[in-house]
Amino acid sequence: MHIKDKLEQAKKGARLSIIMYIVLTLSKLFFGWLNGSQALVADGLNNATDVISSIALLIGLSISMKPADSNHNYGHYRSEFIASLTASFIMFAVSVQVIIHGATNFLRGEYSTPTIEAAIVAILSAFVMLCVYFYNRNLANKVESSALRAAAYDNLSDALVSVGTFIGIMGVYVGLPMLDTIAAIVVGFIIMKTAIDIFRETAITLTDGFEVSTLVKMKSLISNIHGVIQVVDIKGRNHGVISFVDVTVTVLPTLSVSESHDIAEQIELQMKQEFGSVETIVHIEPEE
Repeated sequence: MHIKDKLEQAKKGARLSIIMYIVLTLSKLFFGWLNGSQALVADGLNNATDVISSIALLIGLSISMKPADSNHNYGHYRSEFIASLTASFIMFAVSVQVIIHGATNFLRGEYSTPTIEAAIVAILSAFVMLCVYFYNRNLANKVESSALRAAAYDNLSDALVSVGTFIGIMGVYVGLPMLDTIAAIVVGFIIMKTAIDIFRETAITLTDGFEVSTLVKMKSLISNIHGVIQVVDIKGRNHGVISFVDVTVTVLPTLSVSESHDIAEQIELQMKQEFGSVETIVHIEPEE
């Protein structure tokens, strides 16, 4: 699949997330306010931040499709990570607000008494987000989009948050009136953790972090290619749906330029076959 096609497929996942998050945000905020559930309102605010992050992801994916230019020789593939970074700041700010509001009500003893309708909305939301998670996870694996894969795990965390909200609401009916308020605070901390995780993963990528285990596998693959004597150096950097790898190998000094070029092409070909969308830049040196 071409890189542009992969980005278009990834955008479908982002659009689905936006639509579902808008529906769930409006439903949870309305029913949470109407039925007096602090946890459901907090869950709705959580989904509101997800709307923002999904829109940011969609914008980032759209910018990523722009071709390389004089200022971006490697293309604009990292734009989706800039969008994710911005979304993480917004999510963190919302989490602080939710935690402070819930903690204040807890200390004052101002517990809510939600109705059973709020619990139904929470459990239905969990089911919906679980379906969205499976869709985006499978799509992310198909198009090899790390940003969409991160969004899929955010969908999963949202499903778990809704389950926690359901438990908190039902706790009121078994004689634990403070459980709904506690659930709201827990939701706030989950939003905060998600924001920190997104920030950390995005920051690692933007600072050219790359999985050591993947580099080890790449080095092993290249070492076994006919004509390669030694892999002197290998480095990688992630640009969203595509990775760039720089590798230096040694070959027999008696090889012609044409023969050395054939080895370089074989490295590039096998790297694509094994690791997908990888642009490998090969530097060949004579073995001393």
